[in-house]
Amino acid sequence: MVDTIGEAAGAIWQYLNANGEASVNKITTETGLGKNEVQRAIGWLAKEDKLNIEMKGRVETLSLK
Repeated sequence: MVDTIGEAAGAIWQYLNANGEASVNKITTETGLGKNEVQRAIGWLAKEDKLNIEMKGRVETLSLK
């Protein structure tokens, strides 16, 4: 399970690095990861202090620090 979460975190990091800030929904759709995988990976990246997480209205957006 830890390997799967780490791989998802890597995919999200690579996506944000290539595309910049994005909503959680957009990341989920464009990476092909499941909602649970994305949420776990966000936690992983947040713990490593690699993400900025912002609420813009009702939309949660992510960007790299």
